[in-house]
Amino acid sequence: MDNIMESKVKRLGLSLTDRQQEQFDTYYRILVEWNKVMNLTGITEYDEVNEKHFLDSLMIVKSFDMSKVFSIIDIGTGAGFPGIPLKIVFPEIQVVLLDSLNKRIRFLDEVIQQLGLEKIETIHGRAEDFAKKTQYREKFDFCVSRAVANLATLSEYCLPYVKIGGYFVPYKSEDIDKEVEQAENSVQILGGTVEEVKKFKLPGTEIGRSIIKIKKIKPTAKKYPRKAGFPAKEPL
Repeated sequence: MDNIMESKVKRLGLSLTDRQQEQFDTYYRILVEWNKVMNLTGITEYDEVNEKHFLDSLMIVKSFDMSKVFSIIDIGTGAGFPGIPLKIVFPEIQVVLLDSLNKRIRFLDEVIQQLGLEKIETIHGRAEDFAKKTQYREKFDFCVSRAVANLATLSEYCLPYVKIGGYFVPYKSEDIDKEVEQAENSVQILGGTVEEVKKFKLPGTEIGRSIIKIKKIKPTAKKYPRKAGFPAKEPL
């Protein structure tokens, strides 16, 4: 990772070891290589990947003290954002990456192996199905997602994984107020409450982003999430 990236990471109060910088560079190399044969990202230029994927994934530190987080599940992780950058920088956190596309899971497994990451697991499947399984339901400190689904829909996929007192943390664009307002009812039904919407620019850029802090305050009713398709077609 170049010095510009390093200085931007420093602005978040983080510093990278040589090993971590090497892991990010290897991640970039694998991403670009695999992207030639499957659609992982529309962004492939080195600085842009560092900024719009890696740095963006780490912006959660503006809202939380990550030293108090022990387990994270990343729903609809795609090419591994934000889960893998968080794992690289906070190696002690137990991370689970879930995606519905098997090709992407193969890519993620390759990244994990080449980066030598431990305490990280990939799951191939739908969020609605795994949220019903005892070993995953209400087991995580954090559920994170950069998936593009509407917040009401995403909340139904994600809040069932979060333990009481934990957080669902969606990464969104800057212009999010209306979507948050429309999702508040769903969030409440699912046992959460919107604590804060943190808006910021990626360090050294004009790219506006939001991180939403949704705290889990009571258990999610067993009937949620509904069967595949319903959360998207008929948001709560």
